[in-house]
Amino acid sequence: MKALLIVALVLVALVVVLGAWIAGIYNTLVSLRNRFKNAFAQIDVQLKRRYDLIPNLVEVAKGYMKHERETLEAVISARNAAKTGLVAAAANPGDAAAMTTLTGAENALGASLGRLFALAEAYPDLKANQNMMQLSEELTSTENKVAFARQAFNDSVMEYNTKRESFPDTIFAGMFGFGAAELLQATESAEERKAPQVKF
Repeated sequence: MKALLIVALVLVALVVVLGAWIAGIYNTLVSLRNRFKNAFAQIDVQLKRRYDLIPNLVEVAKGYMKHERETLEAVISARNAAKTGLVAAAANPGDAAAMTTLTGAENALGASLGRLFALAEAYPDLKANQNMMQLSEELTSTENKVAFARQAFNDSVMEYNTKRESFPDTIFAGMFGFGAAELLQATESAEERKAPQVKF
């Protein structure tokens, strides 16, 4: 009887230890997932700020670049597409399809802004405009903040993915529905990766 009680207590202790160990893995995965979602929220804030600056930039440029309507409309169209991509990505940060859509939209926006700034070089009055200089400076500052936020997000995603792919965590990650998260990375060529030159 005493031996049976000892075996039962040992089994209960093993179950408790195993349960605590599994709970620890689960809680760590939840913590890491929440960390990368929070990191994406920081990207969201900066990109929204960027998207809010672009219409003002286009309005200032519109007065000087009357013959460049197509370029101005392309910037606004790319901004709207990027904003839509951001909404989808914010709904499910780390989702591969959402990150790919956002990356593509951001690349298109960067290219159209690059064309806008290249055309603006031909308009000395626009380059000298105080509002344009201020908006360009704010946009450059925001671009830097976006880059830092993207790096923090990617670091968080990498830590999460490493944890969920490590043994034995991978067994429980699959059981508890912790899927892989996608990095937010640029897919453009080295030439396109250069930040838009904002000089006025």
